[in-house]
Amino acid sequence: MVWNFPKIIRYGITPLVCLSLAIACSRHSLPANLLMVETGVSQTLAKARKQIISQLAYSLKFDIPAQKNQPIPATETITFTWQKINDSLQLDFKEERAHIQNVSVNETTIPVVFKQEHLLIPAAFLKPGTNTVSIQFIAGNLSLNRNDEYLYTLLVPDRARTVFPCFDQPDLKATFQVSLTIPAGWQAMTNAPMKDSSVTGGRKTVNFLASDRIPTYLFSFVAGKFTPVTRTPNGRPMTLLHRETDSTKLRLSTDLLFSLHADALRFLEDFTQIPYPFQKFDFVAVPDFQYGGMEHTGAIDYRSSALFLDNGATRDQRLSRAHVIAHETAHMWFGDLVTMRWFDDVWLKEVFANFMADKIMEVSSPDANYNLQFVVDHFPAAYGVDRTEGANPIGQPLVNLQEAGSLYGGIIYHKAPIMMRQLEQLMGKTALRDGLREYLKKYASDNASWTDLISILDTHTPADLQTWNRVWVNETGRPKFTYQLDKQAGKISRFVISQTAEDGSSRLWPQSFELALVYPDHVDEVMVNMNQPQIMLTEAVGKPAPSFVVFNASGQGYGIFPVDTAMISALATLKNPVTRASAYINLYENMLSGQAVTPAQLATTYQNLLSHEPEELNLRLLTSQLSDIIWTLTKPEARTVLVASVEQETWRAMEQETAAGKKKLLFRLYQNIALSTEARDRLYAIWNDQKAPAGVTLTEDDYTSLALALAIRDYPVEGILTKQLTRIKNPDRRKRLEFMMPALSSNGAERDAFFASMASETNREHEAWVTAALGYLHHPLRMETSAKYLPKSLDLLEEIQRTGDIFFPESWLRSILSSYQTPETAQLVRKFLADRPDYNARLRAKLLQAADGTFRASKLVYRP
Repeated sequence: MVWNFPKIIRYGITPLVCLSLAIACSRHSLPANLLMVETGVSQTLAKARKQIISQLAYSLKFDIPAQKNQPIPATETITFTWQKINDSLQLDFKEERAHIQNVSVNETTIPVVFKQEHLLIPAAFLKPGTNTVSIQFIAGNLSLNRNDEYLYTLLVPDRARTVFPCFDQPDLKATFQVSLTIPAGWQAMTNAPMKDSSVTGGRKTVNFLASDRIPTYLFSFVAGKFTPVTRTPNGRPMTLLHRETDSTKLRLSTDLLFSLHADALRFLEDFTQIPYPFQKFDFVAVPDFQYGGMEHTGAIDYRSSALFLDNGATRDQRLSRAHVIAHETAHMWFGDLVTMRWFDDVWLKEVFANFMADKIMEVSSPDANYNLQFVVDHFPAAYGVDRTEGANPIGQPLVNLQEAGSLYGGIIYHKAPIMMRQLEQLMGKTALRDGLREYLKKYASDNASWTDLISILDTHTPADLQTWNRVWVNETGRPKFTYQLDKQAGKISRFVISQTAEDGSSRLWPQSFELALVYPDHVDEVMVNMNQPQIMLTEAVGKPAPSFVVFNASGQGYGIFPVDTAMISALATLKNPVTRASAYINLYENMLSGQAVTPAQLATTYQNLLSHEPEELNLRLLTSQLSDIIWTLTKPEARTVLVASVEQETWRAMEQETAAGKKKLLFRLYQNIALSTEARDRLYAIWNDQKAPAGVTLTEDDYTSLALALAIRDYPVEGILTKQLTRIKNPDRRKRLEFMMPALSSNGAERDAFFASMASETNREHEAWVTAALGYLHHPLRMETSAKYLPKSLDLLEEIQRTGDIFFPESWLRSILSSYQTPETAQLVRKFLADRPDYNARLRAKLLQAADGTFRASKLVYRP
């Protein structure tokens, strides 16, 4: 290794010390690095560091100015125990070399050696046992999410290294002691309780205690103009920081937020038999946060709009809020207390957070239909990835953390919970619970893998978990079921069910599900244990021949299930809401596969059900699928006729409906599909007069959504969005609309300029704003003028992955592609990938996932 000794003088080291350093390096005869120095954090590097580093602690100080464009000076001291090896120690720092100002090791200043996103600490300056590395630097901005009046860190999966030098891997847990110097009027929060604070002039320094031992991706701090609210539910003090200004939302939501968290904590302590394991429990509501929530230990971040609901919120929105709170709270045990060793097991923490959240919801929301919520929330989203050419398994290999963000998606969050339900059914609830308790106790404050968990669960069940695990966790895709029902003398004489993989292979997904035999006056449900490629359903033999059958009647199974066409005209007669939900999903999946029903036929079926579906969750499913059929599975020339009919039926159903939540869903569908002059005029009158239809509660957010809907339709009244801007009181929501307005302009040149601005990383800082704006830019009504943006949008994808947060590449792709249906667009995507045979495999998969709707629409809508 070549040392740049002249630089040492610049850092104030005397020539004598300089000579001493040279002699020390010579005496140790340092070889070239044994470990390759490469960008990111490789698994090889992580494993090597885990062997030689322990007892890790960070002390960090950040001096945060009020102006977001000003640099943030920072210092840190890293203390650790080191096991001697003759190789440089690599600290991760994804920033420019110029950000590192000074480095000292064990109180000796050393030359700065920076290579491939790593600060190298030569072994010559380390000693066996306790070491201290002190660094003066300028904090990196990439993951500080700086706004005019606040900032917050978001460091998952490997973003801590974009802010400060660290060992950025999940199995090197550490304590973090933080000091923040901020404007005097700001609030601050981190993972640990505040120790003390002092004000000098217009600046405030807040010192925090040392945190519990956590991985770098869970380290967090928030600072800015927030309003603090403190409550003590069940004797546990909690603080909420927020920027909400709507008095109605605050009145209706604030106390409930604390009680929902307290209820979730109480349930988890009982289920796990482990008291809440950290020093404190606080949370922050962040405007336009990138995710629904992030489980920072003791300081959870949420998207503000997910927490603060008004009196116009539907029941579904309220349940979604309860679920995201339960999910993030569950992470305190599953992910925070016990953490995966490497991010290839990131799904492990997410599946248990979802699994436990569902269990919490059963208790905290007893009036909700848990099974129905599970089916509607998880199955469409899981199928939306697993049916595509880019489908990924639940468990995915990961060589370098810089690609960890691409592991996230519908499979982790939606297929994995379905898999867990199958596991619970296989093992039994008590056995699974006992296995999880043993797992949490054994690996508390440590790291563990899925293999570790399976080994424990194996001791609690006679089932063959290894075989089950192989297909459910390690393989992609879903099974496809077929059946043959023979009748004789009005009775079932033979009932055979077969399973193959959707791709035609002979893979078998061991699972159980229920089959409904539907008769005019009752329903018989038969359990199907599908542990072979083909089974004889002997329990059904001898029963009267049914009017029709419904597969997966209780929403337990997974796959593409056959549709008995006799069911279609009788959907409204199915009394079990879960069975209806499964039927709707089966119909939609079969339609996308070109079987059983066409898009036009399904649109007619759903239109007729709008006034007959009694469950709000099912109505949400129906309206969502109907909207997709209208916009992506219907030719533009046929859309006008279809919409005219659906508009009338939707408005009629809304006027007849008495349940507020269902009325709101029907109004949203009407707003979403409105094309006729009558419908657009009606929407404009509602928006302009601020007078909602009878029984429908519309809030400021709803009127903003209405204004956007009118703008995208080029409604012939000037200044709709400008006027709406003046109506918005909250400054964060005003800025969001200001950002989006050029994307909705009726002026093509303004839209061109907006799209051109997306090439700048600075203009993509607010990812939620960007994807919302792109969704309007590529709205079906603008496709003819927006298709020209697609090539450049695809070209930007690799940069989006490098600079954006974990969900940004996927949301970017879905925002730009989800509305396109033509063969030309499908061919554009195919050619883009064909021209890049060495394209990043994970991005290729994300693109194929996002383009699946376009591929299918081009075949279904434009087939000869």
